[in-house]
Amino acid sequence: MRLAVSALLLALVATPAAAHFQEILPSDDVLPEGGTVTIDLVFTHPMERGPTMDMARPARVGVMANGAVRDLTPAIEEKKVDGKSAWTLSDTLQEPGAAVYFVEPQPYWEQAEKKWITHYSKVIVDSYASGEGWDAMVGLPVEIEPLVRPTGLWTGNLFRGIVRNDGKPVPFAEIEVEWVNDGSVTTPNEAFITQVIKADGNGVFAYAMPHAGWWGFAALIDGPKTKAPDGSEADSELGGLIWVKASDMSAASKLLIKQ
Repeated sequence: MRLAVSALLLALVATPAAAHFQEILPSDDVLPEGGTVTIDLVFTHPMERGPTMDMARPARVGVMANGAVRDLTPAIEEKKVDGKSAWTLSDTLQEPGAAVYFVEPQPYWEQAEKKWITHYSKVIVDSYASGEGWDAMVGLPVEIEPLVRPTGLWTGNLFRGIVRNDGKPVPFAEIEVEWVNDGSVTTPNEAFITQVIKADGNGVFAYAMPHAGWWGFAALIDGPKTKAPDGSEADSELGGLIWVKASDMSAASKLLIKQ
C-alpha cells in the first residue's frame, strides 16, 4: 500500500503542468466570397482535447479590419463545452481584407501553479481571399506579429513571428505550440503534447506545422506580482497567442476534383 501511494505521489510530482491555451477559432481562415464567420472562444488544453476550464465572460472581444476596431463584446453568447463556460459569436465581413479577431479574457486563477493567467489571443480571417492587411497589430499587451501571412497556408509551411510586449520585441521569449487535436492523433508520451521553442535575440521565432488543422502559438512572459484569492502574494503570467491554420494539399486537390 505504501509503495502504491509513493508511486502515485512520484507520478504527480513528475507530471509537467499542462499548457493552457485560450482558443479563438473561426469557422474558417479564408472566406472566398466574404460573408459570415463564427468565432468560438474556449479555454482548454487543445492537444489533449481537454480538460476545458471555465471561462469567465471576456473583458473585451473585438475585430480590427481596414484600420478600424469594432467592439464585439455585446455580441458574444455563452455556450457549454464539456460542461464548462465558453463563448461564441457570429460576425459578417462585407469588405475585402484581413479581419483580426481578438479576445482579452478575464484573469484565470490557476490553483496548481498558484498564479493568475491572462492570455491575449487573436486569429486572422481573410475576407474575399484578399491577401491584404494580415500583419496589422491590435496593440495587445503581449502580441505576436506574424512575419508570414497566417492564412492560406499548406501543411509543412514555416510560420514565423515576432513576440512583442508593449510593442517591443522580447528577446529569447518562450513560445508553447499545440495543435487542436481532432482525435486522430495519439501522442507517444507527454513530451509530444506541447512543443516548446525560443525566439532569438530579436524576438523572432519559427515553426514548421507538420499536420493539417489549427495551431496555437503562445508566447509567455512573467506578469506583475499580484494578489491570490486568499490575499497572499501571487505571480501572474501574460500570454500573447496567435492561431494559424494549415491545410493539406492532397485534401484540397480531392475537394477540387469533387467539385
